Amino acid sequence: MSAPAIKASGLVKHYGEVKALDGLDLEVPEGSVVGLLGPNGAGKTTAVRILTTLLRPDSGTATVAGLDVVKQANAVRRVIGLTGQYAAVDEYLTARENLAMVGRLYHLPGKWVDARADELLERFDLADAADRPVRTFSGGMRRRVDLAASLVAHPRILFLDEPTTGLDPRSRLEVWSVIADLVREGTTVLLTTQYLEEADQLAHDIVVIDHGRVIAHGTSDALKDEVGGDRLEVVVRERAQLDDAVAALRSVSDAAPSVSPDERRVSAPVSGGSMVLVEAVRALDAAGVTIDDVVLRRPTLDDVFLSLTGHAAEEKSEAPTGRQGRSRGRKER
Repeated sequence: MSAPAIKASGLVKHYGEVKALDGLDLEVPEGSVVGLLGPNGAGKTTAVRILTTLLRPDSGTATVAGLDVVKQANAVRRVIGLTGQYAAVDEYLTARENLAMVGRLYHLPGKWVDARADELLERFDLADAADRPVRTFSGGMRRRVDLAASLVAHPRILFLDEPTTGLDPRSRLEVWSVIADLVREGTTVLLTTQYLEEADQLAHDIVVIDHGRVIAHGTSDALKDEVGGDRLEVVVRERAQLDDAVAALRSVSDAAPSVSPDERRVSAPVSGGSMVLVEAVRALDAAGVTIDDVVLRRPTLDDVFLSLTGHAAEEKSEAPTGRQGRSRGRKER
């Protein structure tokens, strides 16, 4: 078995008295996509910054492509690409000039960079705007330039820290397609995301962290199975009937139902497939509860988050302040 493309052992990082990482262990197999998920403040961005040499850990070790991220930082930067949470582009340059600048930082041949820039601009639907200053771009277009820039040098290992934040649904799907293509070509990807369906769609493996430690690890389906079987969701006609609905559903539920009063919704974990749906409707009818909707569904990654962390996924980074940097393979001077 080949060594993992990314490996972290016992990573610890403090920001003052705040412990952002508390002994984080992580492995990313070569040629795979691993989704790093967790609520706001869990330590996701701190982990990415350490693995991409932008921060030094207080303790613990990490390697990327077999290279120590502290002792061999320059060598690490030559084999990785990074897209941070904010578009790190020069707004006074054109999209084409931004990509060319990255190529120069990698000391790549000019003609090769020109051809690579044309390929990436086409791939990210930016060809028509390639020679406009980036300051005239929309937020979504800037994001696509930023993503293209991280791919100029064909990195072996790509770190994507919430890569589709701010993109419209169509652009998000395009980015997903590009990521899938890269993995088919052999690129290894570590992905953090606030969009749980993104991890569901892209990640071969998912690592859930909270308070700087791994609390769950597995495929999307395996994590959903840990939460429990199917979930029965009922929307009642009148909010006053919520208690009656809860009482009725206890007869078919595997655990205590949860209630969302604002949505007039009762959710309960159940087993037994479609027959439990019939039993639930009968129980609600017997209790005199009028329903507007009833559905039986598989758990989602939202359910996994709530079950494992007690929190929903949130948008903000856990780092104290400041913009995320990016490594493009620069050499330290």
